[in-house]
Amino acid sequence: MEKDMAGAGSAPKAAIKSGAHPEAADFPLREARKLVRDLWQPNVRLYWTDFTVSNIFGWGAVAVATVAPLGSFLQIVAVIVATLALYRAVIFIHELAHFRKGTFTWFRRYWNATCGMAMMVPAYTYADVHIDHHKPQVYGTKEDGEYLPFAVDEPWKMIAFVLQAFLVPILLVIRYTILMPLTLINKRFRDYIWERASSLVIDYAYLRPAPKKGQGKDWLIEDVITGLYAYTALALVYFGILPLAFLAVWYVVTFAIFVLNGLRTLAAHAYRNGGRERMSQQEEFLDSVDVPGNRYITPLWAPVGLRFHATHHLFPGMPYHQLEKAHERLKAELPDNRLYLAATRKNLFAAVAQLWREAKAAKQAR
Repeated sequence: MEKDMAGAGSAPKAAIKSGAHPEAADFPLREARKLVRDLWQPNVRLYWTDFTVSNIFGWGAVAVATVAPLGSFLQIVAVIVATLALYRAVIFIHELAHFRKGTFTWFRRYWNATCGMAMMVPAYTYADVHIDHHKPQVYGTKEDGEYLPFAVDEPWKMIAFVLQAFLVPILLVIRYTILMPLTLINKRFRDYIWERASSLVIDYAYLRPAPKKGQGKDWLIEDVITGLYAYTALALVYFGILPLAFLAVWYVVTFAIFVLNGLRTLAAHAYRNGGRERMSQQEEFLDSVDVPGNRYITPLWAPVGLRFHATHHLFPGMPYHQLEKAHERLKAELPDNRLYLAATRKNLFAAVAQLWREAKAAKQAR
């Protein structure tokens, strides 16, 4: 059946204009669920090991890049290793968002203390925001902070989206060294910052709902500790304990991580829902993208299972280490796998190129 899908990635004009996926009703969701019902158990040891190894390699490479001669081969290699390893470590925030409440508590704390807060992306900045992204009443609508209709918008916005990574490290520093202390003084200002500047999203018009009962205290604690990390790093540099090069390396690595994640984000969905209508789970799947690619190379830019992003949207709670198995099983065992394979792209370039072509076509049609 795979041969029948040579042009499956191309959307019909009607789908591109309205964001609708009329074929979605035929997707064999019940059969798909049956095929993967044994793949829901997380491997706790793998989570701890994978994250710890990635984190150690990442921060170790940051240390090497900091002390290496400026522009040397060693420094360049160290920056690349730091970027890829810390990118993988940071992306575990996606798994944290999907853990059931009350589970993996110490892993969450460990991730925050050794990675999230040091990179100035504490866990709370993604948790509820991402779960909303998976809700049928939210996905693809204006309430979804992780969605913009790139496929029916101006193509240049995709370029701007990736290039804004230059500013992200600076904005993070401002957020936790200047704005955070002010939120401790004025509750109204704190509520404003939580609403408008405390979420890892791609739609900057997104307004985050107020914290639920008991969350406000946790958010504030994470904010304060993240700020303390930033102040400590700046103080260590000021007093000559850390070289100034450390801040430069941190900036370059953080910038590179957000560039990689920006490209991955463009390849994560079809982004055709220009009308921002509600979608069924089947439509949500067909508006998402799998890029199986090479099992060793593709995870460098789509780590921790995110190369199977469409499959993840079918089964949001499935552990990252089971998604490849789910993908292979569905591809091989669904009675008719054509709609399932319609969400697959060959590689990163093919996924982004298709998004670009659809945006250009939409522009010409206007």
